[in-house]
Order: sequence, then structure tokens, then C-alpha cells
Amino acid sequence: MFVSDFRKEFYEVVQSQRVLLFVASDVDALCACKILQALFQCDHVQYTLIPVSGWQELETAFLEHKEQFRYFVLINCGANVDLLDILQPDEEAVFFVCDSHRPVNVVNVYNDTQIKLLIKQDDDLEIPAYEDIFRDEEEDEEHSGNESDEGSEPSEKRTRLEEEIAERTLKRRQRREWEARRRDILFDYEQYEYHGTSAAMVMFDLAWLMSKDLSDMLWWAIVGLTGQWVQDKITQVKYVTDVGALQRHVSRHSHRHEDEAHALSVDCARISFEYDLRLALYQHWSLHDSLCNTCYTAARFKLWSLHGQKRLQEFLADVGLPLKQVKQKFQSMDVSLKENLREMIEESANKFGMKDVRVQTFSVCFGFKHKFLASDVVFATMSLMESPEHGSGTDSFTQALDSLSRGNLDKLYLGLELAKRQLRATQQTIASCLCTNLVVSQGPFLYCALMEVSSPARTPPPGALNAPDCRPAPTGHPGRSAVLQACLLEPAQQTPAQILRVLDKEPALQAAALGDGRPPERGAGHRDYGGHPPRDRQLGPEELFRPGV
Repeated sequence: MFVSDFRKEFYEVVQSQRVLLFVASDVDALCACKILQALFQCDHVQYTLIPVSGWQELETAFLEHKEQFRYFVLINCGANVDLLDILQPDEEAVFFVCDSHRPVNVVNVYNDTQIKLLIKQDDDLEIPAYEDIFRDEEEDEEHSGNESDEGSEPSEKRTRLEEEIAERTLKRRQRREWEARRRDILFDYEQYEYHGTSAAMVMFDLAWLMSKDLSDMLWWAIVGLTGQWVQDKITQVKYVTDVGALQRHVSRHSHRHEDEAHALSVDCARISFEYDLRLALYQHWSLHDSLCNTCYTAARFKLWSLHGQKRLQEFLADVGLPLKQVKQKFQSMDVSLKENLREMIEESANKFGMKDVRVQTFSVCFGFKHKFLASDVVFATMSLMESPEHGSGTDSFTQALDSLSRGNLDKLYLGLELAKRQLRATQQTIASCLCTNLVVSQGPFLYCALMEVSSPARTPPPGALNAPDCRPAPTGHPGRSAVLQACLLEPAQQTPAQILRVLDKEPALQAAALGDGRPPERGAGHRDYGGHPPRDRQLGPEELFRPGV
């Protein structure tokens, strides 16, 4: 059931209770968790936090703790599957689900007692009508010949029996037609996987309704939305629309903190809206490295080829940037070049077919020294979550969660360094795959088998799944034999899912993989979040890598 009043129907219900939080391992979920943690700390709400990266982990954690809690909050997991069927909870258990995955499972939508959906209904959900999906069972009344009056004539008995048979036949036909129509409706509703409003934005709206929204909460909501955009989970139109909503909150907070004392505070957080370049980590890297290792520019220039390297040199010459300047750290570049860098690059980018190199984004300044773009924090958080250097998945989750706090900037800078190594290794591996023709076209999808080189095989990291799903693949599933395997050339810095994300979203890389410049044929949308894939189609590369359907 959709919750209409988040404050009364959710927060005031759990405010005096012990709550168990299940949080998925993605950037948006981490940001939503930080906002909810801040609210709980304000009101002294007791809670337990458990990170989950798969359905198996969710089931195991629920079985271990279900006797101790009545209220459960699921962040970015659980909306697109039948929770009651998977977890088999007691009748007293209540689940509050804040999830950006779509489509929402219809059983969760129409369950009024145990499932409470914290989802903005202004999204285009297109939920099927109740009568089209569910039907009350009706027991057919069967009358035997012994129940008829003894004085009835045989002809009357036969007539009544024929009428009953005809009526039952008609009901069975209507039932079959309704079931066929239901299958078609559910297939149309569930065949495409997509994402809706960020969970972090939903939690920030809750804080705003209660007048408890702080600058840190607003920044976490911005990072959650940017994480969706960086990972191509939402469209450009959806991103721009949500950016506009957050921009109004930024203006409100900026107006609130315009007093002179706050402006001179050393540890304050100043958030600003700006147009910036679509280059990964360029303010914490060299401009040359950022151009070479950003997916967008590497694909446009085709930097895996000598011709692409020459095009990059031509681009820098057209911009008017000396190689000595672009190959040193951005902070060390001449001030005169940095002041006009965005305009210079945007003007030359139009000549080289990069018309959308400038994007709407936000930046934050912590005091007078530390400035970060929202995309910088997203890359750093992702790298901390996906890096095996921190040991278990829980340790990586904790490191990533702590890096979002302004008091742990050392962990954020560590994440930035890991992200640089990750991006560089990813682009090198993609270039190697393209140059050695390892990317194979299989009709509507591309796939590439990445061989393990320098470390033992490991399960895919949390960011590889986009949603908790670790159930085993069904035997004999078509296309399942071409499963992509880890690890790559530098397994500590990259994941197969990152390689696939780059190959999947850049047309230039897909055309290069095909070898003849043709874009690959687009297949039907898929579900990587626990549902069944659409009928009559081949699986895409991301589904091949994912261990379960």
C-alpha cells in the first residue's frame, strides 16, 4: 500500500519503536540511510542497520532478527518482489519500503496491512487495476441428482443438469480468458526495468516536511540523485527535473545562511548549483587523465586507437591548452586557464561532436579548502563499496557510509584515489577488449569474456548488481552459458559490471565492437532485480553477468 502521509503513517509510527534497517549497497541507498539516521538521532529512535547485497543476505538477516523487531525499513530493495512470499514473516511484522526500483510488485501495492510503500506517486507508475490482477475465488455449487425432489420427472432432471453444465463451462471459459488477460497485463507491466525518484530525495522530503532538513541532508539527497545519473539509472529528462526541485531547496538554504557569521565559519557546508564539465574527477586529477579515462570523452574520441589519440591532441590544440598544463594536477594549472576552462572546452567540444559536455550539477565547500562536485563523491563512494581492500562487504559498506560525513574527509579522499585507479583500469581493459576483438556481437546484445589474471575468483561486488539479487540461475536458461567472469587486469580497482556499464551505454564503443560502425540492435528491456526476464528474447550482457534472475 502506498503511504500518503510519510510523517503520520511512517515516522510517527516507528518513532517510539525499535527499527531494523535493511540498506542495499548502492550510493542512493547510502545517502537515504544517512538522512534517516540523522532523523533517528534527532528523536533518539533505536535502530539496527544491516547492509544487504543480495536476496539471500536479506533472507538470512531477516530470519536472524525477526523475533526482535516488529518494524522493518527496506531502502532500495524489496519493492519489485513479493516480500511476503520471499520472507514469510509473521502477521504482526510491518515493512516500510523506500525503493527506487520499478516496476513495483502488484502484491506489495495492494497489501494494506504489512507492506507500506514510501514511494512518490507522482512518478508514472502505471499500476494495473486490482480487478485485472486479483479475483476472489468462487466455489461452484454442484447439485447432485439425489438432492432433487423424488417426484421430479427425468426430463426435468436432464434439463437442470444441462443448464448447470453449461453454466460451469461458461464460468471456466471466462476464468481462462481472465487469466490470459492477466498474464498479458502483467507481462506489459513487468517487462521493463527502470528507476524512479531517488530514495535519498524521498527521505529528504520527509525531513523537510518535519522542518528538520539540514544542509548535510540536502547534500546527501543531491549525491543520491547524482549517483542515479552517473550509473545511467534515470533519463536525462528525469535528472534535470529532479535537479530543478533540489535547486529550489539549495536556494532556500543559501538564503537562510546568508548571515555573516555563518559565511565565515571554518567548518560550514556551502552548497551551490552550477554548470560543470562532464569529466570524471578532473578537479582532483590532471585534465589529460580525466579526458582519457572518462567514459563519455574516451568513447567520443575513440581513444583506444591511434586516430583517437590524435583527435585528442587536436582537441587540446583547438582549446588552446598546452600539454604541460593539462598533464599536471588541476590545482597546479595557471589561474588564467582555470578561470575560463569550462567555456573554452565547451566551445571546442561542439566542433568535435560533444554537444552535451556541460551538465547541471552541484558542488559543496567544506570550510575554505575542500570543494567537491556531487559526481566526485559518487565515484569515491562507489569505489569504496566495490573495493576488496577493506575486507568483507560490511566493512566496505561502513567505509563508504562514513565517507559521506564531513568529519571523515580522509576517507573521502581515499575513495577519490581508488576511483582514479578504478577508472584507469576500466578504460585500459575496454581498450584491450576492443583492440583484440574480444567483444562479441550476439544479435541484440554484446558480451565479452574477461579472464581472471592476478587474483582468485570472487563474487561480484555490491555495485555490480544495481539491486539485491543473488538467487541461483535456473538450469537450462538460454544464453546463460556465456556468463562473464571476474577478475580483470587490476581486480582491486575495477569490476566487470563497470566494464559492462561502459560498453552498454556508449554507442561509439558498441559500434567499434561490431566492427562495421553499425549500432547494435536494441533488445527488450530486462529485469535485474529479482523478477523473470521478458519472454521470447535473448539476455543482454548485464543479465549474463548477473548470477540470478
